[in-house]
Amino acid sequence: MSQATYNKMWRDAQKDLDIQLRREREEFLQPEKDRVKVFKMLAASYIKYMQIFRDLETAHDQLVHQQKRTAIRQVLDGVIGRILEIKKEMVELEKSECHYIDNILEDLKLLPEDIEVPVPRYFIKENLEVLQQREKILDQILLNTGLQTQKPVKAMTLEEAVKVIQVAERARQGRCRAKFMKKIYLAEKKERQTKPQVQMGPNPDDAATCIQKVWRGYIQRKKTEKMREEEMIFLGISLPPHLKATSISQMHAGQINPVQGEVQERHKEVFIKDKLRETEGLHIKETLQDQIGQCLIECRHIVGKFPDYPTEKAGGSMAILSQKTPEQVAAELAAKQEMALQEKAQKGKKEKEGKGKKEKEGKGKIEGKTSQKTGKKKEEEGWKMAPSNFLSIMEEGNSQYEAIWQNRDEGWDFLQDHDPELIKEEKRKELEEEIRVQVDELMQQKLENLKLAVDGEKSNKQKKGNKKKEKMTKRKKIPEMEEDLTPDRTIDSLYEELVEEGLLIKARTVNLTDYVGSQTVHEKAPVTKALLLAGPAGVGKKMLVHAICTEAGANLFNLSASNITGKYPGKDGLQMMLHMVLKVAKQLQPSVVWIGDTEKIFSKAVSKADEETSPRRLEKVLPKFLKALKAQDRVLLVGTTNRPFDANLKLFCKVYQKIILIPRPDYASRFVLWKHTILQNGGIITNLLNISCLAKLSDGFTQGHIIKAVQDVLSELRLLRMTRKPLRTSEFMTSLAQHDPVYQEEEETFKAWYAKTPLSKARIRTLGDSEKAEKGKTKGGIKRKKKN
Repeated sequence: MSQATYNKMWRDAQKDLDIQLRREREEFLQPEKDRVKVFKMLAASYIKYMQIFRDLETAHDQLVHQQKRTAIRQVLDGVIGRILEIKKEMVELEKSECHYIDNILEDLKLLPEDIEVPVPRYFIKENLEVLQQREKILDQILLNTGLQTQKPVKAMTLEEAVKVIQVAERARQGRCRAKFMKKIYLAEKKERQTKPQVQMGPNPDDAATCIQKVWRGYIQRKKTEKMREEEMIFLGISLPPHLKATSISQMHAGQINPVQGEVQERHKEVFIKDKLRETEGLHIKETLQDQIGQCLIECRHIVGKFPDYPTEKAGGSMAILSQKTPEQVAAELAAKQEMALQEKAQKGKKEKEGKGKKEKEGKGKIEGKTSQKTGKKKEEEGWKMAPSNFLSIMEEGNSQYEAIWQNRDEGWDFLQDHDPELIKEEKRKELEEEIRVQVDELMQQKLENLKLAVDGEKSNKQKKGNKKKEKMTKRKKIPEMEEDLTPDRTIDSLYEELVEEGLLIKARTVNLTDYVGSQTVHEKAPVTKALLLAGPAGVGKKMLVHAICTEAGANLFNLSASNITGKYPGKDGLQMMLHMVLKVAKQLQPSVVWIGDTEKIFSKAVSKADEETSPRRLEKVLPKFLKALKAQDRVLLVGTTNRPFDANLKLFCKVYQKIILIPRPDYASRFVLWKHTILQNGGIITNLLNISCLAKLSDGFTQGHIIKAVQDVLSELRLLRMTRKPLRTSEFMTSLAQHDPVYQEEEETFKAWYAKTPLSKARIRTLGDSEKAEKGKTKGGIKRKKKN
């Protein structure tokens, strides 16, 4: 598709976003008591934002214009954040991770595929060089340590050897036949040349007609090509000749080395900035000095003395040059000084507050009662949307689009790569900020000289210096996990050691689209620090862990109990291991820390078979590990388990904030899985193979069982006989019967365990409250009828 198509996609997405933002201002600000209506509002907004997100992500990926991509990226980040906020509200409202919105999709005439969460492509593209370099280093370390061979040499089967020999023999025979035919052709040609030829001159009329025909055809083709080019230029599809040469050279340079093209763009921006510094730098500096000096003089005339110059944290000269009167500026500065004095006084009072703990406890009980009352009042008032952190980002991006891009004339911009005027505006602001810092230093010194000369005041630099020394002597207590135990080591050396010890492993290349199963799994994006994937063996828990790493380009750390056995022994060794993992994971983020069979860490009783692995080493350290992760760290702890009921549930829920139960696949998922796996492994589906029958008879089996059965049946020898002997249903059932299914007792055990988790308990409680409310309504209605 052309750039115009993606520009239109962006415009349509911005229009939909503007409508959605207006709708949120109207609907979400009003309290609502009907929970069903609230869920419909949230689900409709979720679907709409998802459509906007998909369009914006496609436009951002395909557009060439750098400034447009920057504008889209700002809005795109806000939309992604808003989707996560709405998803959180839906979970809190229904107390469930899985939502049924089929009715809303039918009303909007959409398919489930239309709201599938795509992974933004810029996750990988923006860090592609870093990820490729990291993968090369990891492969080299694995090769040096002997943990990975160069390329595994696969033993050749008899059928493959026969096939290779046949190909080589047929090629030899073809070459021999070609050589023989060439000899015959040359012999016939020699005979024709030796025969006497009767020389007869061509007819002049025929020769003239032939020449005319060729020449007229050539002229007409040239005219047609010229008319076509003029038509394309007129329609705006093609470029004029004077612009085509530059665009072809730029496209060729971009194809040769895209990174070099980006560097050239940056050099172009630096050149524009330097040009602005030469032409407008002196004028900007003089203007700022005049404005600041005039404002300081006006303040002295009104207040009676020169005000203190604002610090860098307060905004510097920006605080003075804001759109306020000198009286307001002076009042604000005085208010800030009073606030600083009040804060010092409050710090002194905190030491006295420790004596009155008992009084506070009594007050706490009273406050608890009042909070319960306020909670009930909130329930009576109805649901209200929590304040958003992303609405302001989307509104700002929307307003920038309306101001800059909505009605912008782009008829002159054939290349659609950048806008020099916008670059000038952006670089002019950067230049003003740089010059402002220099002017602030100069004007601050001038203000001190004026104070000494006019008011006779001294600066408070000495006092501030003494206070800074006092503050420097007080050292904050560093938490256990945040203390740097390896200050003298580089990240590369820590990375290499973790790879050699087998704690940092290479993730398999698995995409989320490769996970064929329940559709709801794709909609559950991990947004918390710790995520637990629970379910029977073979449902694809480990595959999802590798898919997260592949889609996000993340490192994979394996802290399973079986993997850390005998590594870094003792308490100090365990602390050093987790410190190294945390330091490398933060430095080379995004990262995923995976703990397989995580129920063993929190097990109620360690079995004799697991005593050697000492699985409970991480039990007390994991909460500290999670506490050391900050909001800005893109590090995710993922645990997988197929026996969660063996662990202590309270400790489980303290570590893993989000728990997702992955059940065995239903009929629809099994139908898709059978068909997809058979075709993927080279099978051919005919009328003799009943996929529906396979899906029904495989009830109780997991995705892993189905994949293993298909791989066992579709061997290389069976694929060779596929044309003569088509696949039958009974072949797969014989192989599937060799595996043990997930019995109903095990599935009920999983359901009973999940019912005890905090989210499931809250859901049961809300459902019980709603049933009681409905019964109360019905009883009230009956009594009223009896009275009537």
